[in-house]
Amino acid sequence: MRRWFCLQRRLRSLEARRTFSSSASLLTRVSVAQLLTKPGGEVNDVDVYGWVRNVRRQKKVAFVALGDGSSLDPLQAVLKPDDAAQLSVGAAVRLTGSWQASQGSKQSHELQVTGVKALGENDPEHNPLQPKSQTPEYLRTIPHLRPRIPANALLLHLRSQVIASITSHFNKQGFVQCHTPTITSSDCEGGGEVFTVSSNDSKDSVKETKPGDNAEVEHFFRTPKYLTVSSQLHLEALALAVDKVWTLSPTFRAEKSDTPRHLAEFYMLEAEMCFTDDLNDIMDVVQKMLAATAQDLLGSRTGEELLKARSSSEQTGDETLSEITTATLRQRWVGMAEGNWPRIAYAEAIDHLQKAQQNGTVKFAFDPTYENGLQAEHERYLATTIGRNTTPVFVTDYPIAQKPFYMSPSLSTINTKGTSNTAACFDLLVPDLCELVGGSMREHRLAELQATMKAKSVNGSGLEWYQDLRRYGSVPHGGFGLGFDRLLCYLSGVINVRDIVAFPRWVGRCDA
Repeated sequence: MRRWFCLQRRLRSLEARRTFSSSASLLTRVSVAQLLTKPGGEVNDVDVYGWVRNVRRQKKVAFVALGDGSSLDPLQAVLKPDDAAQLSVGAAVRLTGSWQASQGSKQSHELQVTGVKALGENDPEHNPLQPKSQTPEYLRTIPHLRPRIPANALLLHLRSQVIASITSHFNKQGFVQCHTPTITSSDCEGGGEVFTVSSNDSKDSVKETKPGDNAEVEHFFRTPKYLTVSSQLHLEALALAVDKVWTLSPTFRAEKSDTPRHLAEFYMLEAEMCFTDDLNDIMDVVQKMLAATAQDLLGSRTGEELLKARSSSEQTGDETLSEITTATLRQRWVGMAEGNWPRIAYAEAIDHLQKAQQNGTVKFAFDPTYENGLQAEHERYLATTIGRNTTPVFVTDYPIAQKPFYMSPSLSTINTKGTSNTAACFDLLVPDLCELVGGSMREHRLAELQATMKAKSVNGSGLEWYQDLRRYGSVPHGGFGLGFDRLLCYLSGVINVRDIVAFPRWVGRCDA
């Protein structure tokens, strides 16, 4: 027994040594960002992993620009020419050395390399990413390699930071994050632009009674199902259990719009909250959430690097980012962070547009009318003039005929008959990208909901459960949906939403 205890002590001791040795080795590994942001100090015996962005070889010394995706700028590594002979642009390497004050004037510090190890194969001659300027159109053809460009890697950091900011904000506000289904039985928006789900063996599940008869597909779920166009309906069910909920989930729309603002697959941030019958409460949630996100961006390293990248692209003519200036981009963040955004009714917006056209201030391709709704050019003009091109603009109370069945009537426009011809809804407009958020109060009364569904020819099959929410413990509630990728476009200054998504899908294109 005594020998057994001694053996156990020895094993624990060996395990502790291994753990300490492992931790010590991990402590020597640093990122490029950690070194570049270290305030003036020197660091000995560090390992840096990354990809070679550039190699310059001289007779007595060689220089390598190394990036690892943590920073827009690479670090400069100094090594022997023989050690650099095996390196090429794009190669993954581990460099070991000391971070010391630089002898040159272009950088404060550099890595004096004592060890080099190539970590994998690299074919620099045939690499689609050559060390030169690449157009966004070309980069969209190689989405699997595109993130390696520093400006695109920075957009991944932006996405991560914005998600973290919103998650933190919602946690503080008592919202519960939920996961909603991707496969649904209904088209939430009622537009019919949905992807139908089928299994791999659908072609083998076709029943045909006689030659020439119409073939019938045997559906995996017995009846047709679709990829979700919105999580709203399911979020309403969850909100009626815990009051306030939100989700960030993929959304799919088979909309054949080949524009810089549309994708077939994108992310939607959606939220629902109970015990409110005031649309202003919903707009307040949107405003505070986006103001907090912009405020976080203003004080972050990611924000600094975005402005730096924008400034650099202005000087070099790089097309990776948008045409907007550094000053305009920063003003967007400041305007969003201030959170004092105009709110105007749809009827006021139409009047504003009509007067501008009548006065000759602007000429629209489509005349603004109350019945025909707002076109993109109208939304852009409202964001520029009402929002002074610096803050988002809420437009409220659209004609109820233009809106989906689930929106409740506006309380502020009820006539003597007790009805209203406007919906308690809003769109949030921003410069360039137009609509960013859409929200409304939800019709929580069963009879009124069923009447609206009938009036709008909405098939109630598959929506029985949604009507049940009005039968059992219904409460006034509302919510919104935010195009998350559009938000990232607005915050980064990227004009085309296809360039903010790692693997974009749009009509006719799904490359990876």
